[in-house]
Amino acid sequence: MATKTDWEANEEIQYFQEYLRIPSVHPDPNYEPCVAFLREQAKLLDLPIQVHYPVNEQNPAVILTWQGKEPALPAILLHSHMDVVPVFAENWTHPPFGAEIDDEGRIFARGTQDMKCVGMQYLGAIRALKRSGAKFKRTIHISFIAGGCVCMRKCVGE
Repeated sequence: MATKTDWEANEEIQYFQEYLRIPSVHPDPNYEPCVAFLREQAKLLDLPIQVHYPVNEQNPAVILTWQGKEPALPAILLHSHMDVVPVFAENWTHPPFGAEIDDEGRIFARGTQDMKCVGMQYLGAIRALKRSGAKFKRTIHISFIAGGCVCMRKCVGE
């Protein structure tokens, strides 16, 4: 069985913890640290990245792209958002942005379930697939947007 030390040494968990430690909290999140983190991830994955501001200068839409062998085919979109809901630290057993791992391997932080976990799962899967030499026919886009629906309304045309 994995130990706390094993979990802490895992590369994907380290990236997840780093992302969780960025307090992109509503109602007034600062997304620039998230964008900087995602730029670094794109670089590590050797993926092009685009940052758009479809709503306003405070609400980015970040898109990483893994080009498929047949780019004319319809693409696949893997979607997540960068923001988290407010925290009330007095109700937490661990610091809400500490991303601490306990002895059972549980990570405590705002965003572990909604929604930073999903974006990091996408990137972790792509990292493993690229390392294995996988190639796909279709292009895969991974989006990280501001706000669960603020940016999405604009992107899909209200």
